[in-house]
Amino acid sequence: MAKLTTFTDEAKIAFDTLMERTGSLVTPSLRLGVTGLSRAGKTVFITSLVHNLTQGGRMPLFEAHATGRIARAYLQPQPDDAVPRFQYEDHLAALVKDRIWPDSTRAISELRLTIEYQSASSWGRMLSAGKLSIDIVDYPGEWLLDLPLLGKTYAEFSRDSFAIANETAHLGFAENWLREAADIDALAPADEMTAQRLARSFTDYLRAGKSDEQALSTLPPGRFLMPGDLEGSPALTFAPLPDLPEGSFKNGSLAAMMERRYESYKTHVVKPFFREHIARLDRQIVLVDAMQAINAGGAAVRDLERALTEILACFRAGRSNLLTGLIQKRIGRILIAATKADHLHHESHNRLEAIVRRLVDRAAKNADISGAEIDVLAMAAVRATREATVNQNGDTLPVIVGTPLKGEVIDGDVFDGETETAIFPGDLPQDTQAIFEQPEFSPQDRAREAPIRFVRFRPPLIKADLDGIHLSLPHIRLDRAMQFLLGDRLA
Repeated sequence: MAKLTTFTDEAKIAFDTLMERTGSLVTPSLRLGVTGLSRAGKTVFITSLVHNLTQGGRMPLFEAHATGRIARAYLQPQPDDAVPRFQYEDHLAALVKDRIWPDSTRAISELRLTIEYQSASSWGRMLSAGKLSIDIVDYPGEWLLDLPLLGKTYAEFSRDSFAIANETAHLGFAENWLREAADIDALAPADEMTAQRLARSFTDYLRAGKSDEQALSTLPPGRFLMPGDLEGSPALTFAPLPDLPEGSFKNGSLAAMMERRYESYKTHVVKPFFREHIARLDRQIVLVDAMQAINAGGAAVRDLERALTEILACFRAGRSNLLTGLIQKRIGRILIAATKADHLHHESHNRLEAIVRRLVDRAAKNADISGAEIDVLAMAAVRATREATVNQNGDTLPVIVGTPLKGEVIDGDVFDGETETAIFPGDLPQDTQAIFEQPEFSPQDRAREAPIRFVRFRPPLIKADLDGIHLSLPHIRLDRAMQFLLGDRLA
């Protein structure tokens, strides 16, 4: 990432890191980045992590918790006053009281969770402060996919965008934008209405690629789908142009205007995001909805691999030594978590992990990432189903039982959001190569050909104890994730 930043950027990063390290001498802290592509479950993961720690959830694989060394965990005001607070209480109420999934991540937010603990060794108890503050930084993965743009010119961005749009997996929903762009003269005089029309058409194409039917991942610029307070600004009113000439563009031309706005997007949106947030992380978890991509076909799986490659290349991974660590942070541990494991019987969890591990190994090699510990697991931050078996035609089938969301359809039956049912979710193949080689499924063929029967469930019913306090949220391997991300800092 060094080639994507200027000397001024690095100086600002060094100053911010030095100030943060100085503060950590008094109050030890760790910055945990939580990201993932849309609908991967970032909000649910953070809410469940905080709730299980503060309410003493069942976490046998989280060593510090399982051995009783954590005295208590509680929320504190976050150190970054300019960053919105993660609305933990609202998201928890949605899950527990309303039994609805909370709103997806639309912008960056932060939450500080402080853990008071006892070190496992007598030497550690002498030197450790016995307190660790975890600053959880929640941000959309689509924003992360913008970081490679820092190393691309507008002409390169345009060329890459058209190359992706002309891939077989994209052509069906890119047709309108490609047709509209083909009629544009890039060297014609700049025109605001033309720029707005192209930006809308380009955004519609990006949005279509993110739909459940397509389940594609690599579709920057990310802020086009999550503009926030930048909606309608010139920095978000640009689009790639076809057949751009080499060299600089004529002043006053449409290409020159689009190039200027693209550079403004990088300067005012992408660079500050990297400098103020990504460059300050110590640990990172990347949540992926691998099952959605698997059900969409081989093209979506390969696109997910490309997205993971670009995401991993954005991180400053590795280990800092005593001197460089004062002015530059490195992400020492990266966890790639395949979410929604509760949509599969546990017999397929190892296969899901194997598929994602292959994706990650190839992505890490392509991204040339080294120095950081990388792990993979299949998990569900909130478990919405339970397992059972049913007898059908003399065969015993493993099934999952839960309450499908209102409007979900199984074999023609439309569910009301209140009725519990058992479904056989299907099996993932033992041969991971088969996932990469499977054809692209049309929406009509997906229900018949896709390996997983994917149904969305409501959050589980969480009962309260005699004091009216709701029990902790059930999960699958959340404790294993916490052990990898936090265990060494609580040893």
